[in-house]
Amino acid sequence: MLDQTFTVPLGFDLAAVAVASLQGGLFAAGFKRLDLLGVAIVGVATGIGGGFMRDMLLGVTPAAFSSNWYLITVTIAALVGMLLLRLFERVDWLVTLLDALSIGMFGAIGATKALAMGLPLVPALFIGTISAVGGGFLRDILLNIPIALMHVGSFYAMASMGGILVLFAMLAAGLPVLAAGIGCVVVTTVLRLFAVRFGWSLPEQRALSRIRLRRQRQVEAAIDEALTTGAITLPDLGAEPGGDEPGGRDEGDGGFGSPRDRPAGA
Repeated sequence: MLDQTFTVPLGFDLAAVAVASLQGGLFAAGFKRLDLLGVAIVGVATGIGGGFMRDMLLGVTPAAFSSNWYLITVTIAALVGMLLLRLFERVDWLVTLLDALSIGMFGAIGATKALAMGLPLVPALFIGTISAVGGGFLRDILLNIPIALMHVGSFYAMASMGGILVLFAMLAAGLPVLAAGIGCVVVTTVLRLFAVRFGWSLPEQRALSRIRLRRQRQVEAAIDEALTTGAITLPDLGAEPGGDEPGGRDEGDGGFGSPRDRPAGA
């Protein structure tokens, strides 16, 4: 159990939730049927949703309700993002950088808060990840669209988990919480930016039953060909069509793919 948590000044925390809410407003601006209230609600959910889910799971009062400034900040940020969509599209790299920093910070805060309350490492990893990416999860639910976090092309959760694991390692090595939290933010930011730059992604799911069915069809096709031509051509059962290894991934489906345009992180 930690005797303290990774904390940042209120101004930095407000800036982080503002960036997340700004991403939510930019994303919501693409939905023409949303009014100003709808954009504000999406922005609020994106900005403070992760922290809200974290505190609800921990059974404590949400930090966003500890000050008037959180709700005011995220609402204004969401509306600014909607109104200045063209401007922020021109500085998309800056928004992406700030968003990557914010999810690293949220992950560090969530994980250390869970550890301070006596949770083991694995639940603390889960809580920290939820804190970092829960806002995007709620945003997609509110907009009734496929949840980006659960689809190929999103590396938000993995980047956050990577940073939190580094935080755990640094704490285990006896480093101060502040140093471990900064390490978490740096690693998460680097992983997220590399994912955007190089299109990193987890491979798409593939059930064993689908692989077996495909091989069964190959055998049946070989039998039909033998009955028709009298020549037997044995299918290559050791590889997937396209030259992949058994159980592997299709080229282009694996660790590389273009991320969703605006998956908004916190």
